[in-house]
Amino acid sequence: MSKTGLGFAILAAVTAALGPITATAAGSQIQMLNKSSIGRFVYLPQMIRIAPGDTVEFIATHRGHNAVSIDGMLPPNAEEIRVPLNRSATLSLPEPGIYGVKCTPHVGLGMVALIVVGTPTDTDAIKNASSKLPSKAREQILALLAEM
Repeated sequence: MSKTGLGFAILAAVTAALGPITATAAGSQIQMLNKSSIGRFVYLPQMIRIAPGDTVEFIATHRGHNAVSIDGMLPPNAEEIRVPLNRSATLSLPEPGIYGVKCTPHVGLGMVALIVVGTPTDTDAIKNASSKLPSKAREQILALLAEM
């Protein structure tokens, strides 16, 4: 195996062991999964950071999931996220702030994600809005905020 191939193999093994939670990129992807290395019914990654105007692609890797905005977790003037059940979609997010996303069928199991666009200033609003979520989803949102 070449050094490059070995490097990619090591990176893949470490990523699988740690369970990637956060990603940063101009054209980011979020998979909607039934099962992954970090648990069941998750978005992967669970948090991404992008610049205003960058795109996020929600990928319907497994069936039975959607992605919709969480009430109170949307920057001012931002359009709601609405990715239908079992569909993939690419969205441009021009407004800076934090976008909270949930899978409607699995929010009670903690299937939530955060998209951080630019420099977030609305963390208190996100914390307040999380109080209305089921306990597992609330815990996940608060853990992601702490990771920021």
